[in-house]
Amino acid sequence: MSEALPEIAADAPLPALPPGAGDVVHDVIVIGAGVIGLSIALRLLRAEPARRVLVIDREGVAAGASRGNAGAYAFSDIQPLASPGIMRQVPRWLFDPLGPLALRPAYLPRIAPWLWRFWRASQPARVAASTAAQVALNQLSAAATPRLLAAIDALPMLHEDGNLHLYESEAEWRASLPGWQQRAEHGIAFEHAHGPLAIAKWQPGLSPAFVAATFVPGWATIEDPHRLVRRIAAHCMARGAMLHRAAAQALAPGAEAVAVHLAGGAALKARRVVVAAGAWSHQLARSLGERIPLETERGYNTTLPSGAFDLRRQLTFPGHGFVVTPIAGGVRVGGAVELAGLQAPPDFRRTDALLAKARRFLPALRVEGGTRWMGFRPSLPDSLPAIGTARDDARVLYAFGHGHLGLTQSAATAEVVEALVAGRDPGLDLVPFCPQRFA
Repeated sequence: MSEALPEIAADAPLPALPPGAGDVVHDVIVIGAGVIGLSIALRLLRAEPARRVLVIDREGVAAGASRGNAGAYAFSDIQPLASPGIMRQVPRWLFDPLGPLALRPAYLPRIAPWLWRFWRASQPARVAASTAAQVALNQLSAAATPRLLAAIDALPMLHEDGNLHLYESEAEWRASLPGWQQRAEHGIAFEHAHGPLAIAKWQPGLSPAFVAATFVPGWATIEDPHRLVRRIAAHCMARGAMLHRAAAQALAPGAEAVAVHLAGGAALKARRVVVAAGAWSHQLARSLGERIPLETERGYNTTLPSGAFDLRRQLTFPGHGFVVTPIAGGVRVGGAVELAGLQAPPDFRRTDALLAKARRFLPALRVEGGTRWMGFRPSLPDSLPAIGTARDDARVLYAFGHGHLGLTQSAATAEVVEALVAGRDPGLDLVPFCPQRFA
């Protein structure tokens, strides 16, 4: 594929399904046109160019979390959100509506079972198992990502500038050390520094309030995650994939094919179906009688235009749960987690609070002209995705629940799913990612 391949416009709508689409039996239908679904579609087509692949999405290409994420390939981010350290802070955070982890009180009855599983996943033995599984998936993705980017001529979009974690007190830095020791045990490189002068070599212009920092070289960012996913989509179509707007509502396995029932009453048929619909995926699993405890980490950010700040690399503020990232020439300030489901309207006070903190930590940051955004990160209680087949029909494959690591793990997930479709060993122990592990 050449660099001259036409790029999909940022807000170009997907076409409706053509007449007679329901009469064709596709080889694979991928439900979801985010970075996971489209990476899978591309890998399927690269492995077997003659495959008839249809990608459908309820909104469009990169319309969900893939549109406005932080753009990080966080291969060193191996620790699950549920951990003893997080659990000690949860009570304080939950009562702060603008804090790093917020829960809307009205949503508590609905999310209570998920929170129970989240608490169980924070037990030390389970954290160790989840961490080991995350390491394996991230290592596979670190190798698979360059292969995917090379296939779509996108390697120049990747910036391997590392990540800088910043600490406001000696106590905060010391509290982080067990986590860094755990990373070291898994071969992850990093370097500590103390004092503003030592920190400034990695990022000038920071507040002198930071007393320590940890630099992680094995961390990369993509200059525009939305554009990246549109490029993957363009290469899928160039290889023969069909992309259409359609809302999948239920799956119905039949003798000859799996039916995908759509809003409006129509149905599509395929020999294989991949569910990669992000935060909505569990609704399709439920149509097969499976209850997978998928929730959404609602993330907020503001993207500031070019010239907002001379940002050298992604910055992480662990004590506040947010990051500042160079994006498409500008700066994206975002993160934190809000638990409020798929229906509640956004609370953009959260973006304003994050921007105010960023302005305090980066005194020269220009905050004018920003664009606010909220997206849904599909999250399972143990921070591991669901990758594997449906309980009662191996023709249906699940690939969802990657939380804040969807971009990071997209290339690996694509290679694993393609291997499962082809009947090969995926080269990864899938037991920790079993979709039925919560049953």
